[in-house]
Amino acid sequence: MQQSVDRAQSPLLREIKVGAYRLRNRVVMSPMSRGRASPDDMPTALMTEYYGQRAGAGLIITESAQVSRQGKGYRNSPGIYTHEQMLAWQGIVQRVHQGGSIIFMQLWHCGRSSHPDLQENAERPVAPSAIRPDVEVQTDTGLKAVPVPRALETDEIPQIIEQYYQAALKAKAAGFDGIEVHAGNGFLLDQFLRDGTNQRTDRYGGCVENRCRLLLEIVQVLIPVWGADKIGVRFSPQSTYGDIRDSDPEALYTHAVRELDRFGLAYLHFAEGELLSSREVPGLDFRKMRALFNGPVIGNNGYDFGQANEALSGGKLDMVAFARLFAANPDLVERFRLGAGLNELDMNTLQSGQATGYTDYPTLAAVSSPR
Repeated sequence: MQQSVDRAQSPLLREIKVGAYRLRNRVVMSPMSRGRASPDDMPTALMTEYYGQRAGAGLIITESAQVSRQGKGYRNSPGIYTHEQMLAWQGIVQRVHQGGSIIFMQLWHCGRSSHPDLQENAERPVAPSAIRPDVEVQTDTGLKAVPVPRALETDEIPQIIEQYYQAALKAKAAGFDGIEVHAGNGFLLDQFLRDGTNQRTDRYGGCVENRCRLLLEIVQVLIPVWGADKIGVRFSPQSTYGDIRDSDPEALYTHAVRELDRFGLAYLHFAEGELLSSREVPGLDFRKMRALFNGPVIGNNGYDFGQANEALSGGKLDMVAFARLFAANPDLVERFRLGAGLNELDMNTLQSGQATGYTDYPTLAAVSSPR
């Protein structure tokens, strides 16, 4: 019993004020694509069950939802660009709210990380510049190499901003508590940020200020819809996921964070280091980034309970997001509180499209119940 009491008083399980909300704990369910949407990008009843099971988190950030048909890059990923999709998300939000959690929708556009098979009329994916990544994506007929994308014309940029605006309106209509703008993981906004993928010569390319312009313009457009205190932004400054890189990440993200800090956002969310690998990657002073932002900061990338509490106690982070642990443990917060063992994640079913490996991971209550 003593162990349970001590763990319950740990920093990770304490309340925190984040933007417009007071969260009951600092455990964040990380966005993670699971491939359970329908082929036409519709959220499903299976997804409703999945998110509802994990409503012990202080904050749930949904898997990425594409802001347009053009933004699609993953097979069976959900969208938020039609009225029907909005209605389907409503059921998910309601289930999460019944469980007592706050839920933000993550908005994304995959940009060049896509394939004509996933695009309307088999069009080429778009990007800041016509640079092909060494990436494969899953289509209905298997893994395929991404082609050379089409560089967006300057006069097309307002259309991208409008896609985010319309998606934000639908997310609000669906009842979400807020939105997270995905500017990491090698997707479109990340492609604009980094000089390895952005070789434009217009006002959206070249210097750091220009490369940050699209992200800042999108956030500015979304604030009247949501209010700044209900908007977060996600970065992955040192990750090469999506075959992406920058020659000076410290300069780039120093500027980006300083500019975003002016808005009074709900939070910044950092995938630290190299995704699916080490958090300790040289070339960026993460604590400096943390000091530049006056709001809460979420950290993410392979944390366990002890590491998360250490990061919170030391002032490095304000919240910690968990992906794989939440995928395998629907009652992760309760397991943390009690010091209980954790289910192992089955990587083979991570994106299988079935209930197996998605909604069938046992809870502590299920394990202890008599048959």
